[in-house]
Amino acid sequence: MSRIGKQPVAIPEGVTATVEGQKVTAKGPKGELHFVVNDEVLVKLEEGSIKVGPRDETKGSRSKWGMSRTMVANIIDGVKDGFEKKLEINGVGYRAAMQGSNVQLSLGFSHEVVYQVPEGVSVACPKPTELVVTGIDKQKVGQVAAELRSYRPPEPYKGKGVKYADETIFRKEGKKK
Repeated sequence: MSRIGKQPVAIPEGVTATVEGQKVTAKGPKGELHFVVNDEVLVKLEEGSIKVGPRDETKGSRSKWGMSRTMVANIIDGVKDGFEKKLEINGVGYRAAMQGSNVQLSLGFSHEVVYQVPEGVSVACPKPTELVVTGIDKQKVGQVAAELRSYRPPEPYKGKGVKYADETIFRKEGKKK
């Protein structure tokens, strides 16, 4: 029995949600998102909340139940508040700057890394060593943050690289004489 899937997804004020067959659509102040739930999962709109449950007691439908509920909750949170990921850049000479809608990164390579930000996500650079990725789709925000981090992930000896703001780097001791 899914503990996450059992909980109904409350629809807050300012957000309208509709369920048409297997398609859940949410409209709010930040925009509109939709998610198509798997056929093995049943979705109902009841009394200002969305309830998700398995169609039958097979292992496949039970395993998709909790994930479907989480995806529905994410689209409702996204159209209401949006999502945000913060990245920090550590290292001498490592910096980021906005170049129109692209992000220009200096990460110790012989060339500048230019990252083209996809549609639906915005990247801000309040400081040269800080990036803020925002958007209404949680998956896209996380993917953009992961791609920016992948250009120079943090290394364990000095901690240089691009890391999430809440990430801790396990430091290693260097060579001994």
